[in-house]
Amino acid sequence: MKFKILGFVFLMSVSCFQSLAQLMDGQPAVFTQKDSLRGTLSSFRNCYDVTYYHLAVKINVEAKTIQGSNSISFKCLTDFEEFQIDLFENLNIDQILFQGKALTFKRVYNAVFVKFPNTLLKGQQEKITVFYSGAPTIAKKAPWDGGIVFSKDENGEPWVAVACQGFGASCWWPNKDHQSDEPDSMLISITCPNPLLNISNGRLRSVVKQSDGYSQYNWFVANPINNYDVTFNIGNYVHFTDTYLSPIKNQNLTLDYWVMKTNEAKAKKQFEQVKPMLAIFENRFGPYAFYEDGYKLVESPYLGMEHQSCVAYGNGYKNGYRGFDLSGSGEGKKFDYIIIHESAHEWWGNSLTSYDIADMWIHEGFGQYAEAVYLEDMYGKASAAKYLNGLKRGVGNKETIIGPYGVNQEGAGDMYAKGALFLNTLRSVIHNDTIWWDIVKTLQLKYARKNISTQDVLSLMNEKSKMDLSAIFHQYLNVASLAKLNVQLKTSKSGLNVSYSWDCATKDFDMPITIFIKGKAVIIQPKANEQNLFYANTDVKDLVFDGTGYYYQLNLK
Repeated sequence: MKFKILGFVFLMSVSCFQSLAQLMDGQPAVFTQKDSLRGTLSSFRNCYDVTYYHLAVKINVEAKTIQGSNSISFKCLTDFEEFQIDLFENLNIDQILFQGKALTFKRVYNAVFVKFPNTLLKGQQEKITVFYSGAPTIAKKAPWDGGIVFSKDENGEPWVAVACQGFGASCWWPNKDHQSDEPDSMLISITCPNPLLNISNGRLRSVVKQSDGYSQYNWFVANPINNYDVTFNIGNYVHFTDTYLSPIKNQNLTLDYWVMKTNEAKAKKQFEQVKPMLAIFENRFGPYAFYEDGYKLVESPYLGMEHQSCVAYGNGYKNGYRGFDLSGSGEGKKFDYIIIHESAHEWWGNSLTSYDIADMWIHEGFGQYAEAVYLEDMYGKASAAKYLNGLKRGVGNKETIIGPYGVNQEGAGDMYAKGALFLNTLRSVIHNDTIWWDIVKTLQLKYARKNISTQDVLSLMNEKSKMDLSAIFHQYLNVASLAKLNVQLKTSKSGLNVSYSWDCATKDFDMPITIFIKGKAVIIQPKANEQNLFYANTDVKDLVFDGTGYYYQLNLK
């Protein structure tokens, strides 16, 4: 039997997609107290809200050690005498001060339980300062594992940076290491040896020369910032600037670029993608959330990371992903993957942040979908569709893309490509682009600089679409395997009989899909039980299944 399947690509696995997971896939499925201490919002964490950090750290590049302090300002949410902060156990806590006096504390793995001399009362505003030192974890293959990167530039000069998403910001500084609690603002003071420069998040307030040949760089972040986004980049940088005038806000956004001196000319050419990208993302997602802090791209000794207002860039000034098109469609070579993807996280991840890392698909699924949004608005819908369908080859469908909650564990690396394809599928199911783009923008506007959960996303989509998308969410996010559509075609002299049913793990799964009969779009709504349609004077060749707008497995019998 001959038939057409419009743009449908069957499942294939490409190993390069697995390398996309900036977090570490394949961690043990059996969790310990150490995982719970990191991932759970216990009473020792829920009792306070961080309002401000002043992180002051000296980086000894030669010895590969750090020494410094973090002042943690907080508001008491309940009455308590003890609370939890976090710092990896390989780093020493030298002292914790509260109102000029040293506090007692105990360490359980990477958790630090701080005891106060009296009960702190609900509503109190207080501050502790944690002094610490030691040799931090050195990343072996950033950004896929976490820690500090001690590298050299092409001239053999020191080049030092950090990447710790998933691994934990507490691998290099003490904080309340959970995505649900961001300070309202932050001062980052990084001291490094001259003549090296340090670039961190936010705006540079001052550079203070030290007597020992070091300089302290003081960067102020005016917006809430997630701990893993806090960064430093130490190296022999050259700086150039540009300005983006936002038609949405009628306001200028400063664009600052810090790159290795030998790459300045290449960077000026490659970074021309930034302004059209910002225009597209502001139009589709809403205003950039961090005008007070500006936008920066900073060349890094590793591939990239979405550090808020200070995006790490290490893609070699090539389009694609290190020059490779992840989709295999050719469309991925039309943009620089790291510029577009990591900058998309300024909306999906940095402004709107999941409460629990288990819901990291919200960051990465929307982040990868944003690549298709960029293509659609730059080159047309056909370009975006071709790119998205090419991503299907990299989905494994072996693990769920939502991870277990409360243990600091993300879902599978499929959260990137499958997450994007899931969103594209939802757009087709809703079947109304006016509603779809309203949903996307409303998510950003409602949850700007706030936390969000999968349930929040589902509730808003249900409300706006006036549909119940619960079963679709469950199948794509909580079930590893892909929904399969069983179809049987029978021809007769009078026409074509089409029998179809969904075969998947989710109860009451009834996702509608589009088919084309003699070029005319028809929406059918398969269910678990078999249904039948008859089309008179129709042959198999007249039937086309729309695989372009949906992601499912077609099983023709």
